[in-house]
Amino acid sequence: FGFVLSNYTGLKMSGSLYSYDPFNGEILTLRNLWLPMITLGLRPLAIIVQLTRSAMLDVLAQDYIRTAKAKGLSRNAIIYKHALKNAMNPVITAISGWFASLLAGSFFVEYIFGYNGLGRTTVTALEMSDFPVVMGSILFIAFVFVVINILVDILYAYVDPRVKLV
Repeated sequence: FGFVLSNYTGLKMSGSLYSYDPFNGEILTLRNLWLPMITLGLRPLAIIVQLTRSAMLDVLAQDYIRTAKAKGLSRNAIIYKHALKNAMNPVITAISGWFASLLAGSFFVEYIFGYNGLGRTTVTALEMSDFPVVMGSILFIAFVFVVINILVDILYAYVDPRVKLV
């Protein structure tokens, strides 16, 4: 699919973030990131949009939304200040759950698209049976995942005032 798409879009299948310009040398080109971004983000984006829609439909059927409409608040104020903030709890939970799959997927996306990063280093170390590098990278990824979960817990307290940080 990527090879066919690269013929129409002009995007390179190589993993280079840089394009070579004969006058300026190497130039950072973000257009080479489109295929990896689509590969990693399309499935989670679809599920998160679907979950956000479902949560918003549930929240918009609540009594306090009807009360806000009766008070004469604008549609934007009702949606952004009242409904969206209350619908974010399940969405934040889903996003935090997808971080693990995104981290795992980034290993293989780096390897397939040829980016030099922690994922490619780990896969290469697995191929070479270099277990200290594998253990170090897995420990680092676990640390990143724990930090992300702590930040999500702090975000819960910010979004929903009923949740207290103890």
